[in-house]
Amino acid sequence: MRILLVEDNQKLGAGLKSLLDASYAVDHVECGEDALFASRSHSYDLVILDLSLPDMDGLSVLRELRGQKQICPVLILTARDKMDDRITGLDLGADDYMTKPFDFPELEARIRALLRRVSMEKTSLLQMGAISFDLRNNTVSANDITLEISARESMVLRALMMANGRLLSKAQILDAITRFDDEVSENAVEQYISRLRKKLLPHGLCIHSARGLGYHLDESK
Repeated sequence: MRILLVEDNQKLGAGLKSLLDASYAVDHVECGEDALFASRSHSYDLVILDLSLPDMDGLSVLRELRGQKQICPVLILTARDKMDDRITGLDLGADDYMTKPFDFPELEARIRALLRRVSMEKTSLLQMGAISFDLRNNTVSANDITLEISARESMVLRALMMANGRLLSKAQILDAITRFDDEVSENAVEQYISRLRKKLLPHGLCIHSARGLGYHLDESK
């Protein structure tokens, strides 16, 4: 796990880096411009961000990070404890907020909690071509645009994506649908496949059929 520590206090920054280096790869920068440059140059699992930086306000750094579509969690670590700063930080996309002085064991616990969430999100996402299936939220998107897919269609798509290109019989797909309705017929599978095919094909994903055998998912050529 790689962490970007943005802290202008040299003594505190060096101390935190030394402690965190035992468990993580930590890059320490002391100003906002360096933080933004580092975020564009490397991929981070977590950003620890001070608000009082010498060249720009930490909230502006946070705004820029989210504007760059940086989705890694951000933990604000600052001496500024006004409620307005907390609210603004959270509204801009911060995931947690700690005020100085703080206890290092608590900081470690919050870091672990945020990184656990990242790990869970990574393992709950199915990806094939431009299509992403978020299993936690049960949403399907193509290039960050959410697709309108019904509950049963999403279950069919989930089964096909989890098969990772392997052929699924109509009976196997039917098993996925019958979690919603025990009276679904095999003919309904063909309808859902047809609807899904029309929705996925414009985004480069195709449902292929093998007569009498079943269906599999693949990127269209």
